[in-house]
Amino acid sequence: MGEKAVPLLRRRRVKRSCPSCGPELGVEEKKGKGNPISIQLFPPELVEHIISFLPVRDLVALGQTCRYFHEVCDAEGVWRRICRRLSPRLRDQGSGVRPWKRAAILNYTKGLYFQAFGGRRRCLSKSVAPLLAHGYRRFLPTKDHVFILDYVGTLFFLKNALVSTLGQMQWKRACRYVVLCRGAKDFASDPRCDTVYRKYLYVLATREQQEVVGTTSSRACDCVEVYLQSSGQRVFKMTFHHSMTFKQIVLVGQETQRALLLLTEEGKIYSLVVNETQLDQPRSYTVQLALRKVSHYLPHLRVACMTSNQSSTLYVTDQGGVYFEVHTPGVYRDLFGTLQAFDPLDQQMPLALSLPAKILFCALGYNHLGLVDEFGRIFMQGNNRYGQLGTGDKMDRGEPTQVRYLQRPITLWCGLNHSLVLSQSSEFSKELLGCGCGAGGRLPGWPKGSASFVKLQVKVPLCACALCATRECLYILSSHDIEQHTPYRDLPASRVVGIPEPSLGTGAPQDPGGTAQACEEYLSQIHSCHTLQDRMEKMKEIVGWMPLMAAQKDFFWEALDMLQKAEGGGGGVGPPASET
Repeated sequence: MGEKAVPLLRRRRVKRSCPSCGPELGVEEKKGKGNPISIQLFPPELVEHIISFLPVRDLVALGQTCRYFHEVCDAEGVWRRICRRLSPRLRDQGSGVRPWKRAAILNYTKGLYFQAFGGRRRCLSKSVAPLLAHGYRRFLPTKDHVFILDYVGTLFFLKNALVSTLGQMQWKRACRYVVLCRGAKDFASDPRCDTVYRKYLYVLATREQQEVVGTTSSRACDCVEVYLQSSGQRVFKMTFHHSMTFKQIVLVGQETQRALLLLTEEGKIYSLVVNETQLDQPRSYTVQLALRKVSHYLPHLRVACMTSNQSSTLYVTDQGGVYFEVHTPGVYRDLFGTLQAFDPLDQQMPLALSLPAKILFCALGYNHLGLVDEFGRIFMQGNNRYGQLGTGDKMDRGEPTQVRYLQRPITLWCGLNHSLVLSQSSEFSKELLGCGCGAGGRLPGWPKGSASFVKLQVKVPLCACALCATRECLYILSSHDIEQHTPYRDLPASRVVGIPEPSLGTGAPQDPGGTAQACEEYLSQIHSCHTLQDRMEKMKEIVGWMPLMAAQKDFFWEALDMLQKAEGGGGGVGPPASET
């Protein structure tokens, strides 16, 4: 029976067809040699089972061929099998409209990459991925290790992740990971960019607490647990009343007066103060949880998120407003250019920033900051000694100033004296831009730094979503959540700076965006350079400022490097060629 069935199956030809078109007559059918079989005749469960063995990349490509395969490849049953294949230990697929597809893509795109600033090898490497992790939501590098939080609240501890070999940072082959804790909502450490100061890790988590001692009834309560970053040992724990639920934690202040700022689900800010120098001592502490002044004096505000450094805190409300707390006069002068409104006796009083539109997210460095509004515009403010504001000069800005040649970033990061922007260069590629101080290799490809955002020599992963930098390394987090999208809006024509309002009897504006004026300014900057090499370097910076496509920028940078070499200027310091 089997020997006769094989020739019969070989004579049959399977014809794939779109359900909207139906099967077409093949050549064999026209000649009367056999009948084609439409793939629609197979049971849908069998088709889904076969397709689920494809790699995710091929599955997405197959779903773009026709309407039938789009429906089959997008079925939750297919993504459920793929998710179980990618993460066999995953018990809960999570929540959302498409939970299995979301879970599968989260685990397929998760990755943590790093590039060391020193040493000979300058390429992006991937860390060891915890198999139990359900995607990557947040990460934080410390002095010796890296902590990763996934989408189900599990906090992972990558032990001995980095080692130094002949001045080169690399991932240790025996790198292993452990689960530090579960039920985590957020975590934080010392907000300074230098990881040497990150001795403790503060974890905001939810734990079950017994209502009455001796009974089995319990209820969920939020708590803050403090761990040693070197060993992962818990040294301190504080539990809050069950009526108070928090969603974010940040730190501010010195070690002896470390302030923990906690953001509630209702948008209120509470704070408490601990002494880190006494946390490793076995004793009991009494801390007082108090309402922060930004929520006490402005009760109508609902804070959506917050960020901090050692001496200041930035609050973003649900309506897109921004409020500032600055605790030292030096940082206040760098940020606002004056000490007129600074009150050393009332440092918690919030200051409102004047902004033209709703702010979506922000970044806070030591003495400068970056803001991104609902139209995708980037605004920078603060100290600009090294050009970390990206405005093309080194003049300080006491108020938010727009960086006109950058729009719609994926994320923004501000450090000690440089800034980084992750941008979507095309539909299938991303690029990393940076400005400010380039010492120590912190701006790969630009050792002398730049006063404007320029393309860095970093091969960015396709699904990169977050980044940060330390003194030794640049870290990039890769993860794609199909339910999270930055809600950028198109800027109305009447609000575009440089475009005059149209009047009766006039046509389109002659110079949209002020292009001619900008070119004149660029020429004056080139003319102010004294040598040919300086003019070449300035021209490379100007190419980075101009709103060109990535391929066009790479072309101009490569051409300028060739001219610079022809003039005997050495190897050049411009960005890499298009293959990088």
